[in-house]
Amino acid sequence: MNKINKDSLETIVFGAGCFWCVEAMLNKFKAIHEIQPGYAGGHTNNPTYKEVYTDTTGHAEVVKVTFDNSRLSIEDVIRLFFLIHDPTTLNAQGDDIGTRYRSIILPANEDQKEAALSIKNEMNKAGIWDTSITTEIKMLEHFYPAEVEHKNYFELHPEVAYCQAVIAPKVLKVRKEFVDYLDR
Repeated sequence: MNKINKDSLETIVFGAGCFWCVEAMLNKFKAIHEIQPGYAGGHTNNPTYKEVYTDTTGHAEVVKVTFDNSRLSIEDVIRLFFLIHDPTTLNAQGDDIGTRYRSIILPANEDQKEAALSIKNEMNKAGIWDTSITTEIKMLEHFYPAEVEHKNYFELHPEVAYCQAVIAPKVLKVRKEFVDYLDR
């Protein structure tokens, strides 16, 4: 595994459906230092998984991604985010439906916000998808870490049916498509 330069770490928060899936898809990228599942984008303080699941807190399931920006630019991280999920479905990813599964970017600063808006526009113009991107972009106000049992869920529970049927195929697809970005 390549060593991460602590002086060049940067953090951004993404929601791209189930946080178990997103964490698992990004887990082996060589410039990513840490991925923490959590909740953000809503109006309830310190929400729990059960509360977020009701779609009444306004929060999305998200991951806080800490990466080495000397090895992977914020622009490339945002492009990767757009390509690992379907950013055109409003409040859903596959069979996971609800506002908690919405596509959302929560930048930590104005530079990240400008990059996200620019890349969203770039991706829409490229016509990669048949419809327009619905990804919400708004500044991060609060990030609430998920309960400990959600961290590394796919890695710790590969036998669970959801992991086998939903997460494993997504992980395999991402690892095939982005092999140059993976730790070997």
